[in-house]
Amino acid sequence: MAISPVAISAYKNALNSASRIDAKVADSLAKPAKPGQSFMDTLQSSIENVNAMETKKADMIQSFASGETQNVHELMIHLQKASLAMGMTTAVRSKVMETYKELVKMQF
Repeated sequence: MAISPVAISAYKNALNSASRIDAKVADSLAKPAKPGQSFMDTLQSSIENVNAMETKKADMIQSFASGETQNVHELMIHLQKASLAMGMTTAVRSKVMETYKELVKMQF
């Protein structure tokens, strides 16, 4: 059984996409953190990014519901991204609160 050229080209395209994504991730990880950026600044910018994702999600749902957009694929991808970002934010908040409670319990 031979593999069709279409399947091979699709596989090559997927590999190329994965390598480009890996390169982008490596570049972003290689960049040093901004000097002097505090945890509060990092947390605030992250919360602003999550808020922007949630706002865009609401706008995309509204435009899809009104019939302005028919692109279900992009809508679902953005819904998942926003959901993941909110879940991660909630997890970080829970860990911060748990750590705070542990610090409060400590006796100095």
